[in-house]
Amino acid sequence: MTTKTSRTIGIFTLAMINVAVIASIKNWPLTAEYGFSSLFFLIMGALLFFVPVSLVSAELATGWPKSGGVFAWVKEALGHKWGFLAIWLLWIENVVWYPTILSFIAATVAYSFNPALAENQLYMYCVMLFTFWGSTFVNMRGMKTSGMISSIGAVFGTLVPGLLIIVLGLMWGLLGHPMEIAFSWSDFVPKFEGPQQFVFLAGIILGYAGMEMSAVHARDVINPQKNFPKAIFLSGAIIVALTALGTLAIAMVIPQGKISLVAGGMEAIGVFLNNWNIGWMIPLVAILVTIGALGQMSSWTVGPCRGLLAAAQAGELPPALHKENRHGMPVNLLILQAVIVTVLASVFLFMPNVNTSFWMLLALVSQLYIVMYFLLFITAIVLRYKKPDVKRAYTVPGGKLGMWVVSGTGFVTSLAAMIIGFFPPEQLDTGNIIFYESFLILGTLFLCLVPFIILKFKRASWNEKPSS
Repeated sequence: MTTKTSRTIGIFTLAMINVAVIASIKNWPLTAEYGFSSLFFLIMGALLFFVPVSLVSAELATGWPKSGGVFAWVKEALGHKWGFLAIWLLWIENVVWYPTILSFIAATVAYSFNPALAENQLYMYCVMLFTFWGSTFVNMRGMKTSGMISSIGAVFGTLVPGLLIIVLGLMWGLLGHPMEIAFSWSDFVPKFEGPQQFVFLAGIILGYAGMEMSAVHARDVINPQKNFPKAIFLSGAIIVALTALGTLAIAMVIPQGKISLVAGGMEAIGVFLNNWNIGWMIPLVAILVTIGALGQMSSWTVGPCRGLLAAAQAGELPPALHKENRHGMPVNLLILQAVIVTVLASVFLFMPNVNTSFWMLLALVSQLYIVMYFLLFITAIVLRYKKPDVKRAYTVPGGKLGMWVVSGTGFVTSLAAMIIGFFPPEQLDTGNIIFYESFLILGTLFLCLVPFIILKFKRASWNEKPSS
């Protein structure tokens, strides 16, 4: 009897997986800073970055499905050290990213009882630490507990508040309420007057990041050669539509330059609900958004850590970081992660305001993630030449030229986003320019060098199994 490969994921299911991984209400206030021209950047980001990442990740995931992940892909193409750098960057950029979602949670909690606290740096710092350390200890109870929290939070984190903002925004426009933006061609096309105007573009690009994780499902897709690109374009359309409508809803009621990057979504909901004299719902919505954000953070608290654990147990890190508890959780890595987050979150105490702190961390996350994407795009091209005989269930169309075009487009877009990311945004008070640039440049260089420093001091004992 002939054995058939079990493929169960269709176009719609894969598209929904992508939407769940990437779409987030937390990113909408950042994009709303561009007003109506945010739609232009969202479309360009999707075509020049989102689609290339998706296609490249699909090919790599179906070519190396057993081991999977950027560690295996980059290691196969560029060698052991670069593979470790790739997985390190995926972990450390998440560590740097945590304070941004923690600040979102803290600001949203404030909206349930005292919105003014969203601009209080000491309040933000204390709530952020309490939340992350709490999430760390809860996740030590195992994947069953972590998965339950993530599942409950997913529905409330994106769908409920996101659709609420969009519906309220549509009602606002249809009923003829005053708008903070104009819907015209001249406002749609951005005015190219200087790099500072496009600094938030790096954050928008980051909002599309993550497709390389969902691409691990490629080997389970029915007829991947045809269905994977269809699912990519379907999910891309949904993600862009959700983000565009949510972003415009926020931009319609909050003036550009006054949008809180941390609490912009709740600010817009507050304007909508107060206008219809149902402001009493604001604390309820804030609680729901908080639960959703906690679920999202919970899944990210443990996910990248478990990825780094695989590299640690392969001998890349000292035995102390190999340790798992009885629930199979990497306890020492989780604690190390929480300590680093505690230090990084302190930027909220020393920056001029919460918006600046949020942006500086997000800018550093973008730079680190972009370096990983450089490795990803280079890897895809190299493996086309180095491993041409490896069977891929999905391949980027157009042969080697097609791979050069797709990966090259993604690489150039990433490079542009990285360069632009070093310019401070005009809309924010970033304080001392020397400190701002030093934070980004030295932070990026140092965190990229750390894995090479670790490997420099690698010992044979790191390959030993930890004693139980």
